[in-house]
Amino acid sequence: MITAIITKILFLIAVIDPLGSVPVYLEATKQLDTLHKRKVAIRASLVAFAILLFFIVVGQIILEGMQVTLDAFEISGGVILFLFALTMIFGEGKPETEKHMIKDYKHVTIFPVAIPSIASPGAIMAVVLLTDNHIYTIQEQALTTLLVLLVVIITMFILLGAHLVQKRIGEYGITVISKIMGLILASYAVQSILSGLKDFFIVLE
Repeated sequence: MITAIITKILFLIAVIDPLGSVPVYLEATKQLDTLHKRKVAIRASLVAFAILLFFIVVGQIILEGMQVTLDAFEISGGVILFLFALTMIFGEGKPETEKHMIKDYKHVTIFPVAIPSIASPGAIMAVVLLTDNHIYTIQEQALTTLLVLLVVIITMFILLGAHLVQKRIGEYGITVISKIMGLILASYAVQSILSGLKDFFIVLE
């Protein structure tokens, strides 16, 4: 049980990538005073959790309404996570990519800090996979939701101390860590694809 919880926390940290949000947050709030920077960190974290919670609750309902099978969902979700992980590993990197999205420095709480920096497409797909009704019990899904909240809270505190974090680690160090997180995410994505393929061929037999 404890091992499973630790594994989920590490996976959620990998997919949400709190450190990768630091340069994005610093760039987005560079024209704001200290008080407003803190407000952005707190509000963006709350919005990001609300978005993830929404997909935890209704994500699978939408997919099942479209008659998407569990096997297809596991495979497609794995492919999306894998492609997302590849952009983290081989791309410009999460910090640089998302900093380029900033067009309006007066309204940065929701975009790009809350989404896609914290509640990224990969994070959304991950929470839906981790709360699949066919695999996990209500208790397990509730636990996963709490773990998502925990990681978002950790992200919020990291953003509140963003200047100190960047001073200690540096933007290059943050980029390296993001790429390592991408590698971990890619491994989980491949596992999801293989699991979906295995279940699909078992059904055919």
